[in-house]
Amino acid sequence: MYLRGRTAFTGGSPQAVYEDLWQRGRKGRLRTRAILAGATLVLCGLLVNAILGLAMALLVAAADTFFHWRGYNASRVWRLGLRGDERMNRLLRFTLERRGHRVLYARTVPGYGTIDQLLVGPGGVWLIHNEAWHPEAEITQHGGKVFIDGRTQSALVKRLNGAAASASRTLSDRTGLRVSVTPLLAVHGGRLTRPPFTADGIVFAPPLKLLRWARRHPDADFSASEVELIAQAAVHTLPIGGRTMSPAA
Repeated sequence: MYLRGRTAFTGGSPQAVYEDLWQRGRKGRLRTRAILAGATLVLCGLLVNAILGLAMALLVAAADTFFHWRGYNASRVWRLGLRGDERMNRLLRFTLERRGHRVLYARTVPGYGTIDQLLVGPGGVWLIHNEAWHPEAEITQHGGKVFIDGRTQSALVKRLNGAAASASRTLSDRTGLRVSVTPLLAVHGGRLTRPPFTADGIVFAPPLKLLRWARRHPDADFSASEVELIAQAAVHTLPIGGRTMSPAA
């Protein structure tokens, strides 16, 4: 679907260039696939029989098709000029929200802007941010710091850690509980080195691995009523569009 004004669809954008190069490479991919399948057919046919050769040739062609499709599909969010928050919203609705977790979407932490999702569950509270990078972008960590294509991400790290710390104080004060908010960064695309990993106090991983990490690394033991109490506190203290809700009488 074409959306006006989205830079991903302009002729000189990285996404448009990537799409053009992908289309140009189609004949080369098909030729390589045909060569691999043909070589497999001949080799297996000579060594065993023609039926096995045909079966193995089809298998090699299917595997090559899947390999290229997987790489192309992994870049879909980035190619559409999105960050991935909508994709994460859907994942949360069909996974953790059905298992006793509460999720708040697009809430504002005063002084730090809008956060994509705030996940509240029996095992703790997590602030989720989403980013999509070029499929060739390298996301790694060295010495406890994150690097994207060899560059640190000071502004992003400062904002996410600041938002998590501010939300922790706000929710703790409001509920009277010890609430620690852990920042998570869902990576949509790019090449992550051995995910999930923690760098600059933030956990980095693809969406599904990130949600599994949150479930397997609890830092609290909240009851169902405490989960609801924290979620309601977040509703009242982390506004939508700058509006703060007054507590119910």
